[in-house]
Amino acid sequence: MSNRLNHILLAPHLSEKSMFVKENDNVYVFRVRPDANKLEIKAAVEKHFEVVVNDVKTSNVKARKRRVGRHLGKTAAWKKAYVTVKPGSGEIEYFEGT
Repeated sequence: MSNRLNHILLAPHLSEKSMFVKENDNVYVFRVRPDANKLEIKAAVEKHFEVVVNDVKTSNVKARKRRVGRHLGKTAAWKKAYVTVKPGSGEIEYFEGT
């Protein structure tokens, strides 16, 4: 299970909404594997960032159709997780050294 936890979190999701909830509600947004469940996401965040997680909410983002010239295609479907960190337990640094 420990090896699987290393591959649960794919990347932080950086958008205007994710920065807003980070500043106001102490919630961090991550792109995660589509087959990951809430318990695995919580364990992965606690292991990698050494914080205490209060709550995890997940959302599946559907694929959308895209057109380039006359060719039709689809974007990839993915899953994101809203992770609420307990106040005072630490902070998750997206960019270290900048």
